[in-house]
Amino acid sequence: APSSPSSPIANEPKYEKRWLDTLSVPLSMARISRYKPGTDKLRSNAFEVLALDGVSTGILQFYTAQESADWLRAISTNISDLTLQNMKMANKCCSPSDQVIHMGWVNERLEGTDSSQLYKFKFLALKGSSFYIFSTPPVSTLDWVRAEKIYNLCEVLFKIHKLWLADDCWLQANLYLGIHQDFELEDQRPYCFSVMVGHGKSHYFNVELGNELAVWEKSFQRAIFLEVQRTGSKTYMCSWQGDTLCFTVDFALGFTCFDSKTKNVLWRFKFSQLKGSSDDGKTRVKLLFQNLDTKQIETKELEFQDLTAVLHCIHSFIAAKVASVDPVFIDSQSIARKYVYSN
Repeated sequence: APSSPSSPIANEPKYEKRWLDTLSVPLSMARISRYKPGTDKLRSNAFEVLALDGVSTGILQFYTAQESADWLRAISTNISDLTLQNMKMANKCCSPSDQVIHMGWVNERLEGTDSSQLYKFKFLALKGSSFYIFSTPPVSTLDWVRAEKIYNLCEVLFKIHKLWLADDCWLQANLYLGIHQDFELEDQRPYCFSVMVGHGKSHYFNVELGNELAVWEKSFQRAIFLEVQRTGSKTYMCSWQGDTLCFTVDFALGFTCFDSKTKNVLWRFKFSQLKGSSDDGKTRVKLLFQNLDTKQIETKELEFQDLTAVLHCIHSFIAAKVASVDPVFIDSQSIARKYVYSN
């Protein structure tokens, strides 16, 4: 504050404080890294921020864990807010059926030639009917067709692997969730999830913060639910005992199987009549339905070229059906939102 005129030091030189930037890193589409390169080891009270163009802040080291957590939370919140703004701008150019539900940075685990586990930054997006995997974020309309992978949302399955760190602060979380420490300990990173796709393949991802995991879980559920409602039904070619058949999963009608040539309906069951299933992990599946008249279980066997995609589709439609009847059900099944440790 300027000195008072009556002050004896009023005539002395005044000093003005100014911000001097040694480095400016735009946070729009930026990403945070808490791990030492090539390892699963978290940095101690430190992290790095990388801009969209790759410019890095370098390693930001803090004196205490609390300071590191405060800055990490503040920066990640700014990045999230800016990502939301980018989504809103992108959605202005998209039809109501092709809106961006969520997008952001993750780490994808890659299996090295020496069986070592390596991670690489990937940018994921849930948009319209598809799940996208990018090496760099889409910044224009044309970029959306340049994704590394694009999958139909009805045919993917989201799965959380673990939420915890192997230290005392996570012991209570494990007990609260009823999770054992040996539950899918595929590596040392917390906040991991996988997206299983067709032909038995999957992508294994890790996020930096627990609240990001909760957001991805909710976003996948919402995006799949919306896509099931938009699609209404999906039909797959299949065969049984030499006959070419069509198998339809319909949001309103349930399951229908008909002859591909004559279009004659062979059988039809509601979702509530499906009492179980089993498969050989390759092409063949057995669906167990309860006949409403006889109360007997009827077994229907079918063969598909991509059995995994069909099973995921059935799961998506049933989950969406349950959610439409009981909206609270999805939240009650959420693992990540039961306990989120965002530091």
